[in-house]
Amino acid sequence: MTKAEIVNEISNKTGIDKQAVQSVVESFMTSVKSALSRNENVYLRGFGSFIVKERAEKTARNISKKTTIVIPAHKIPAFKPCKSFVNSVKKIK
Repeated sequence: MTKAEIVNEISNKTGIDKQAVQSVVESFMTSVKSALSRNENVYLRGFGSFIVKERAEKTARNISKKTTIVIPAHKIPAFKPCKSFVNSVKKIK
C-alpha cells in the first residue's frame, strides 16, 4: 500500500477531502522523522513504536577485493509493533 492509497482510503472512510488528509499524513511523517532525528522514540499505543536502534561497530569482508572494512557504530530508525498488532497479522492467512 502506498501513501497515496492510504490517503484515498482515509478520505473515503472519513469524508475529509484528500488534500487535508495528505497534509495530515505528511505532518505525521515529518513529526516522526524529526523526533527520531532528535534521538526520541515515538510511542503509539495500540499500534507500535518508532525507535532509534544503536548498531555497534563491526568488521565486514569485501569478498571480491579480499579486504576487511570496519563499519562504524551508528544509529538506525526501526519500528516495533505492539503485541496485538503482531497477533492480528499472524491470524491472516
